[in-house]
Amino acid sequence: MNHGFKGTGLSREQQATPISPAKARDIGPLKKPSWLKIRPPAGENYTKIKGLLRERNLHTVCEEAHCPNVAECWASGTATFMLGTEVCTRACRFCAVKTARVPPPLDPDEPKKVATAVAEMNLSYVVLTSVDRDDLADGGANHFAETIRELKRLDPELLVEALVPDWRGDPLGVQIVVESGLDVYAHNVETVDRLQYRVRDPRAGYVQSLTTLVQAKAFARAQGIALKTKSSLMLGLGETREELLQAFDDLRKADVDVLTLGQYLRPSMNHLPVEKYVTPEEFSELEELAKAKGFLYVAAGPMVRSSYRAAELFIEGLIHQQKGK
Repeated sequence: MNHGFKGTGLSREQQATPISPAKARDIGPLKKPSWLKIRPPAGENYTKIKGLLRERNLHTVCEEAHCPNVAECWASGTATFMLGTEVCTRACRFCAVKTARVPPPLDPDEPKKVATAVAEMNLSYVVLTSVDRDDLADGGANHFAETIRELKRLDPELLVEALVPDWRGDPLGVQIVVESGLDVYAHNVETVDRLQYRVRDPRAGYVQSLTTLVQAKAFARAQGIALKTKSSLMLGLGETREELLQAFDDLRKADVDVLTLGQYLRPSMNHLPVEKYVTPEEFSELEELAKAKGFLYVAAGPMVRSSYRAAELFIEGLIHQQKGK
């Protein structure tokens, strides 16, 4: 069931075909423009956080996915924690995270380790994410929920965002996480409908991702939970403006509140090539077009990622305003 999403009529045959790592290596890199300069990670907070994570054997998506904002975020004392080990069961063609059919088992102490680390970092807003764990019956949903409950137990005022997998389309995974006490349910559609098969693992899909976001709001409403939802799109993979506008419409139809738009950066020559470096001016224009669709907040720019500090600050302010703080 596609819940009326208009951009979902493409069969697998109509989708852009995947590019193998061997073929990708034959495609040379585009020259990076001046606006994509990334400063190397450094600073006192960066060193402190890295030491804390290594000491507790914790992982962040900042490191595993080679996020270009790691220096900025860690310097400001924030990080996105990766649950469920750093090995994913899927092999999306844009992602630098390690893959395996059967990753290492979950660490039962991880929820407490993460909660303790967050308390030591004195954060007011934390983002949790995870690899896909298709080898687990629940996809890791209960592990997510346990971590969220432990975070809230140590600090009831802490705002928690969970950037979650699609649970293979199983609504039970959505429900488990929604009812765990989190504040923001995030799931990324990653790219436009036509490019899903090229960009993502075959087990992922446009409708499946949109449907989980619809379900999150439905479960929240049923429980009287004031939940915010969030999604993200990478640009520069060959999408058209019309396809992006359709994706904006579909995300709003799914009642998504916050959208982030950022430049796809190729992690290695084995990954999908960059088709285009979108200019800051184009990002600004797309941001305005997306805002006009009715999102509460849109962050768009070459270095914007799904876990983006400006978006987190907006959501934090919005939730505190709704709570009358």
